[in-house]
Amino acid sequence: MRQAKFLAGLSLAAAALGVATADAGFRSPGSLVRNVYAHYGNGSSEFSNGLPRDDATARQFFDPGLRNAWTAPHDAPYDFLVQSPTWRLGAVSIAILRRQFDKTYVTARFDNQGRTITLNFIVVNGPEGWVISDVESPHDSLRLFLAQFRR
Repeated sequence: MRQAKFLAGLSLAAAALGVATADAGFRSPGSLVRNVYAHYGNGSSEFSNGLPRDDATARQFFDPGLRNAWTAPHDAPYDFLVQSPTWRLGAVSIAILRRQFDKTYVTARFDNQGRTITLNFIVVNGPEGWVISDVESPHDSLRLFLAQFRR
């Protein structure tokens, strides 16, 4: 809980400095993933409801191919980024798994209500910074998940 509040505070501080308010992208793969999970804390209401599905958030966090899928109406049974319809996240550990050509694979591991979750973020560095190209769980990917439950 303290780490979630810290991450939410860090995101607010970064936003105040203009780091996280760019049109798209982040300065490093790790900061991108940390900022995703800052939206799942127990802090302010702005940073506790999960990653928003608006156009500005999609531009900031996702590559062009995933932006429309993120903002499209859908009937998903759970939030893919926490693998559950509800959350109470433990500490989030982030590690660079590998760098391969233009992609970097970042592993995020955390506890959500007693269940260990591991997701692999595939991120790319574009002209505006680091953005998410896809996220893989052991059984699915974010792109396929969003396509499956699109209205």
